[in-house]
Amino acid sequence: MAADHPHGALFRVLVPNQHSRVTYAELFFDLVFVYAVTQISHFLLGRLTALGALQTILLFLAVWWGWVYTTWVTNWLNPEKTPVRILLFLLMLGGLVLSMSIPQAFEARGLWFALAYAAMQVGRTAFWLTATPRARSATRLSAIRILAWLTASAVFWILGGLSEGQGRLELWGVALAIEYVSPIARFWTPGLGASTVQDWFVEGGHMAERCAGFIIIALGESIVVTGATFADLDWTAANIAAFVAAFVGSVAMWGIYFNRGAEAGSELISKAEDSGRVARSAYTYLHMPIVAGIILSAVADEILLKHSSGHTEVATMLTAVGGPLVFLVGTILFKFDIRGFLQLSHAAGIAALLGLGWFATALSPLVLSALTTAVLVVVAIWESISLRTQAEAHASATSA
Repeated sequence: MAADHPHGALFRVLVPNQHSRVTYAELFFDLVFVYAVTQISHFLLGRLTALGALQTILLFLAVWWGWVYTTWVTNWLNPEKTPVRILLFLLMLGGLVLSMSIPQAFEARGLWFALAYAAMQVGRTAFWLTATPRARSATRLSAIRILAWLTASAVFWILGGLSEGQGRLELWGVALAIEYVSPIARFWTPGLGASTVQDWFVEGGHMAERCAGFIIIALGESIVVTGATFADLDWTAANIAAFVAAFVGSVAMWGIYFNRGAEAGSELISKAEDSGRVARSAYTYLHMPIVAGIILSAVADEILLKHSSGHTEVATMLTAVGGPLVFLVGTILFKFDIRGFLQLSHAAGIAALLGLGWFATALSPLVLSALTTAVLVVVAIWESISLRTQAEAHASATSA
């Protein structure tokens, strides 16, 4: 994070032009968030109302922030070191409590959710501060700033856990607002001022690979939901068609994200002088709608598999169209941030989904699923052809 050169005992040793690999301890840590993503999708399935959607958004934002902050810290600290591994294992324990609390986060287990989340955020940052030698003055100041902001938000998390109903929702909303505004404010703290972009230096390849890994987690959860739901159904022609549409939709989302998008992002952030800025915008903020869109699509797939025929309810339409829509909005913004131009295929896909939303309730769930999947497939193929054409044109111009 800091530009200081002396290495702390627990910090990664960065080698020029060499990618810091993702460790097995980090991948082990991610397993908890497979469970968390599943819990969030099931939470929304049981609460397909405006209030349920708002509560789900709040829970998702907390889970994502807890995971991405850990990713930042393990970009600086070395998970091969025993104390850092112990930190990750403790965070896994906190993540399990957090995940188990999600179904009743707005009922009986609100305080458990709040305590687990606050402990993860404050504890991780306190460990990072303690592990940072005094010679790394810029890093220590950044850790102090971040710890101050997270401690402030923790107060509202716990107060919300002690409250009920609307009060809990409002207090947790304040807590999230504090946490999500803090990086934009560069963690400005009285007496210390704000961090600089140089203070946020990251090993770009590692950050890109970690966030791509979370996309795989979300897509994997989608595949599991599709398979588990279909296994309990009668294998009729309609249900098989719905299953195929759900599976192809997941594959198309994989193609849209990983077809040069993830690779281009990794290349950019690895070479960027302001890697901290790219990590903050492209990976910390703009990956949120990508993951949210995949989770929402998984919810839609489960609904559509169970109710492939008949009338499309408004809630079904909002998840079936909203999932791919939020996903494409996230990917077009992510790719704009790393490429500098808006992907026409994605813009066309967004327009098509918005148009589909106008008459979606007049379609059967199966037809709606097939059409949203078709939009994603067209976007994936269109982008692939477009990028190949650009590459060939560039190679031709270079050789000329």
